[in-house]
Amino acid sequence: MESDTIQISSQYSQQVRAKAFHSDSTKSLWPLEERLHWLEGFGVRVDQHADDLIELIHAETGKSAWESFASEILPLRASIHWHLSNARRILASYRLSGRPWWMLGQRHQVLRLPAGRVAIIATWNYPVQLLGIQIVQSIVAGNVTVVKPSENSPRSQGLLLRLAAEGLPDGILTRTPATRAAGEELLADRSVEGILPFDHIVFTGSTEVGRVIAKCAAESLTPTTLELSGCDSAIVLASADAKLTAKSLWQAVVLNAGQTCMSPRRIIVESPIYRQFLTYLAPQVAGVKPMRLISQAAAKRMDSCVRQAISLGGHSISGVVEYSNQANVRPTAIFDCSATSELAMGNHFSPAVAVIRADDAAHALAIHNTFRKHLSVSIFASSQQARSLAKDAHFIGQLRAGFVTFNDSLIPTAHPSASIRGTGESGWGATRGESGLLELTRSVTVSNTSRWIRMPTGEPDLKSQRILRAILGGLRKNRRL
Repeated sequence: MESDTIQISSQYSQQVRAKAFHSDSTKSLWPLEERLHWLEGFGVRVDQHADDLIELIHAETGKSAWESFASEILPLRASIHWHLSNARRILASYRLSGRPWWMLGQRHQVLRLPAGRVAIIATWNYPVQLLGIQIVQSIVAGNVTVVKPSENSPRSQGLLLRLAAEGLPDGILTRTPATRAAGEELLADRSVEGILPFDHIVFTGSTEVGRVIAKCAAESLTPTTLELSGCDSAIVLASADAKLTAKSLWQAVVLNAGQTCMSPRRIIVESPIYRQFLTYLAPQVAGVKPMRLISQAAAKRMDSCVRQAISLGGHSISGVVEYSNQANVRPTAIFDCSATSELAMGNHFSPAVAVIRADDAAHALAIHNTFRKHLSVSIFASSQQARSLAKDAHFIGQLRAGFVTFNDSLIPTAHPSASIRGTGESGWGATRGESGLLELTRSVTVSNTSRWIRMPTGEPDLKSQRILRAILGGLRKNRRL
């Protein structure tokens, strides 16, 4: 049963468009302290209904109770706590320093205001964590927010939205139906003054859909945050601990049945450690149980990628390949995999990984950079080498990713202060952390000039001009300008 505070369907069509587009300052600029009071209550409600959320997540996605708690509830609660502790500082106004002498009498201040009307097009693979944090950031930033839930997780996200709606002023949080048609309608709407009735659109999902959204938004120059597919690399250098690396990476491959944008899709291993790494990876793969994917189509796609990788010379590390049964799949690692295979390119959303041999570190980096999706990269090396590389801006820049982890994969990206930012075909804009919160605001610079201390209006006489130029020359010599 839907809450009356969450308007949907025809109510969305008739009310939200106009109400959101013409939202007045009493809505979009309701005090920050009131927003944080709401946030504290939202956190309490998430705690109280954690079991209900976990049950619905399991029913819709097949995720276990523990994994739902660890990967959905815990990160959302951590984010709520982080915003309660940091939002005042991040959203506070501040004065600009460094005023030149010729601007004497002027003061400049930067204000952080809400973006205005934010549309969130939600994803299903982390239905509570990802949508929950996006709602928190949009509302804490002061925005009117419209959510289009995923058609694959309508019940868990429906409950989340009902919990979020409690304590909010009317019209701050609304939702569309959880259907594909509703998403298309959201992007096609030009009923208000001929443009999209939003000031910002947040989307998490595939690169293909991200392109469609970017094109729609570009017509009205509406800013977007697009967190798209990662399909990124793990690079294992010769100095790495092969046993620890194999365990850590396999955990990242199978977490959420591989349905994570930042899961490694390829493991690129330096030749000196390649066989040792495979020795430790093999028992990890052998002991895993079948997992349920979101759909039979996703399972079929994994099968296709694995078959093609084997046809190009790859081998199953377990010695056998078990293809899908309906939406159920057995996680798979294919070694000696071709870097040109669909599996290596990450053209699937499932627990399958390509293991690729590299001659050396430079060759590993070259293989990594043949791909265009860059969201996160994992580097495994000795502790000493990892510390050195982590400080090497040139090396980090060559990876092209928005998040780089050393000697771990995936788990560190859940830090509530950390922002996620893709490059290339992994999208643009930041989500989560300080950058994600600021992304949903707009900065306004305000100047105030004194009536009594100010530069002359109009052009000064020649004598005054000579004096000013002489002063300027003296300041330049003393490096005070």
